[in-house]
Amino acid sequence: MTRIYSFLLFLAFVYSANAQNNIVIKGTVVDINSQLPLELATVYFTAVKDSTIIEYATTDKNGNFIINTKKFDKPVFLKVNYTGYQAYFEEQKGLTESKDFGKLYMLENANVLNEVVIKSEAPPITIKKDTLEFNAGSYKVRPDANVETLLKQLPGFDVDNTGKITVNGREVNQVLVNGKAFFDKDGAIAIKNLPADIIKKVQVSDFKTKKEELAKQESTSDYSSINITIDEKKNKGYFGKVLGGYGSDERYESSLMMNFFKNKQKISVLASSNNINSTGFSMDEVFDNMGGGRNAKGGSQGASSGGKGITQSTLAGINYSDDWTKDLEFMSSYNFTNAVTKNDSKSNQLSLLPTGNILTEADSKTRNENTGNKVNFELEYKINPTMQIVFAPKLNLSESNSNSSSSTFSENENGDALNESTATSHSESSNTSFANSINFNKTFKKQSRNLSVVFNNNNTKNDSNGINISETIFYQDNKPNDERNQNAKNTSKSDAYSLDLEYTEPVTDSLRLRFGTDFDWQSSMNDQKTFNFDDASQEYSDLNLSLTNYTTSKQNSITPKVGITWQKSKFTLNVNSRTSIVEFDNHSFYLNQATDLNKRYMLPYGTAQLRYKFNRSKNLTFKYDYSNALPSATQLMPVADLNNPLNSVIGNPNLNPIEKSTAGIDFKNFDFRTRSGYSLFLKGDYYNNDIVSTSIYDDSGKRNTTYVNISGTYSASVGGNWNQQIKKDAHTLRYGLRLSGNYNFDKGFTNAVLYYAKSVVVTPSVYASYDYGEVLSIAPSYSLSYNETRYENFSRDATSNVIHRINMQTTSYWPANLIFGNDFGYTYNSNISDDFKKDFFLWNTSLSYGFLDKKLYAKVKVYDVLNQNQSATRTISPTSIRDEENTVLKRYVMFSLAYKIGNFAESKKGGRRQRGS
Repeated sequence: MTRIYSFLLFLAFVYSANAQNNIVIKGTVVDINSQLPLELATVYFTAVKDSTIIEYATTDKNGNFIINTKKFDKPVFLKVNYTGYQAYFEEQKGLTESKDFGKLYMLENANVLNEVVIKSEAPPITIKKDTLEFNAGSYKVRPDANVETLLKQLPGFDVDNTGKITVNGREVNQVLVNGKAFFDKDGAIAIKNLPADIIKKVQVSDFKTKKEELAKQESTSDYSSINITIDEKKNKGYFGKVLGGYGSDERYESSLMMNFFKNKQKISVLASSNNINSTGFSMDEVFDNMGGGRNAKGGSQGASSGGKGITQSTLAGINYSDDWTKDLEFMSSYNFTNAVTKNDSKSNQLSLLPTGNILTEADSKTRNENTGNKVNFELEYKINPTMQIVFAPKLNLSESNSNSSSSTFSENENGDALNESTATSHSESSNTSFANSINFNKTFKKQSRNLSVVFNNNNTKNDSNGINISETIFYQDNKPNDERNQNAKNTSKSDAYSLDLEYTEPVTDSLRLRFGTDFDWQSSMNDQKTFNFDDASQEYSDLNLSLTNYTTSKQNSITPKVGITWQKSKFTLNVNSRTSIVEFDNHSFYLNQATDLNKRYMLPYGTAQLRYKFNRSKNLTFKYDYSNALPSATQLMPVADLNNPLNSVIGNPNLNPIEKSTAGIDFKNFDFRTRSGYSLFLKGDYYNNDIVSTSIYDDSGKRNTTYVNISGTYSASVGGNWNQQIKKDAHTLRYGLRLSGNYNFDKGFTNAVLYYAKSVVVTPSVYASYDYGEVLSIAPSYSLSYNETRYENFSRDATSNVIHRINMQTTSYWPANLIFGNDFGYTYNSNISDDFKKDFFLWNTSLSYGFLDKKLYAKVKVYDVLNQNQSATRTISPTSIRDEENTVLKRYVMFSLAYKIGNFAESKKGGRRQRGS
């Protein structure tokens, strides 16, 4: 007991000493002329000696700031930065006691409109007109950290286990490096593999289409875009990393990435090969390529640690970008991929019928191989100060082959056998796809007046050849059995061209009028020939007319459109209206009979968006969208698809277009001063007319499926997110809550009986992360997924499922040169069939040691330490409940070596000295 009291007394002493060492600095930032407060000004202290940033804060709507920091007994500068104003600074002898600076006056810079140029060091945060800019040097990360680690340090940023980035509650769908794509615009390769210590700035803005970007229009997107700029001092040289590993069960991994930077010119080369389900490119500092099978946040229905099967993948790529002249920018990339996936699957499906349910058990074994070659180019040419044009062609060549064997057995609720089948198949296919986009924009002398021309084309061709051998036995209704030994050959083509013309005219300073026309041309062709095996000739030479068809489809449309943008103070209103005049011509030749189906439509569309910005980090958005969509040729044409012996499908020529209305409201708020924020959204979809499939089952369990129109279905979703960041000395704590909910009302026909299905999905989650300097990182999380569906006019009233997921990730960087990582997860799936395991643990661990000044790392990793990994999922739809289990990676041990290469013209050794957020 004495020891406990002594320990508590020691903690109290430490807390008291620490509290006495902390001080509070506050004040108010105002405009010197108007005396009005300036919101979101950046206030920070730097050391006079070496410009190290000590601490910072931003002002609230009243211009007030509060900085909690430790005492600093050496000279410091107090600095204030605000867009469009001259920088304010004054020298202090030190920070030795709490102080109220009162009013700090800022003078507007008449020569600067949208940004301030600071000749000294950059502030931690600069808030421009529509861009947040973070000075990377102000946020402390480990010397060997990647960009993802840096992003997690920035206020308002969240990177979840799946790699999804959100900033102030808004999802990021584009990550650029120096304004250009780095292999892909989703940024996955960039944030996982570029080192943080070469980054100078991270800029966040609203995502804009290329058309909006060239026309300098406001963004209408709900997404954000990130631009990572590289430090000029690190922009001349090379760096990279090579990794290789081998383990038990012949598991292996290898990766290579090299980057060559020379000012504007950048060349990056990557290559990777592994058989541990890592199909992308990642060299995580703790788990290397193990990301393909680590614990991740999944959907509401499943209980799985990864995808279906085990994949052996190989990829190679090169990315090149350069500014050839001041007016000509060029970017290109090439990617080669090859993936072989093997999977054994078993499933139980309960098909819900008004007259009684059908239970189907299935097993399958598959091997799929896909090989792809993809080339992208983007050339941006500034013809003159008022004209720009962007070319962006893409070519994709792919080949695939597949082998599978399967068996199914179906019975009714009484246990009476309905049918069973066995099948083996082999298929090969090749696909060629060419897409191109040309964006031209012309601005005029009058501000906001511009002409936009956008041309797009997409041309694809697919050839496939497959052998199918199957036997289907029917036990009811005296239906004859179905035996097949067939060769199916298919050729399909599609061509799409579009031309978008739009002119914008400013009516007043706050009102702009847009009008234009869209022209669209689409055509498609599908030619399928099926041959039965001829015993006499021992060849596939007997044409099967019932499985042979030829269809074409052409769709031409002219769409006049008009829109207005009204922007006043904090309001922005966008309204767009258009009407498509469509010619839709379809032709088929089936069973020696030609069918033509020609339709004419006049389809209206409309969108409206109202956004109110309370300030630069808080906004409210209302959206409404009305749209129509045509049925596909497959849904329309009376051509029977008999490829599946247990399901015959035929189109319905009387279908009407889909008519849908969507409305939503979105609110986001982030307080940079307290480093906390939250977001809320509500969205609803209503289908005045929808297209659904409808099936009639015969006594043997075989389906005959077609398509019908249904009206009055709807869905609603609601969600929110709250997060908080607290930093005190070397301790950084982040925590947050997420909640999402979905409600769907579906209806359709089964066995000619109208059914209703009402489903509710609720997914709350809580997460946190704690960092102790560069020594320790801990990230626990918990999520629950609840799904309930209630039925009417089915033999089953309701079904539900609950999934619990708990995860804990820890990384220790102590002692020096040693990295110890753990990723531990537990999943419980409550209502999955008794044929499948309801819960499992997945624990991955990694231990590495750095040599040669941490350039060489030797590592041992263990995947699935407890050997419990599984892939069991339950999927609940309006007409069925399906439980499925697939092959997954099981326990293996991997030994690997990783070596870092780097040489910059003016690189500096070591990590950042500045204090973080």
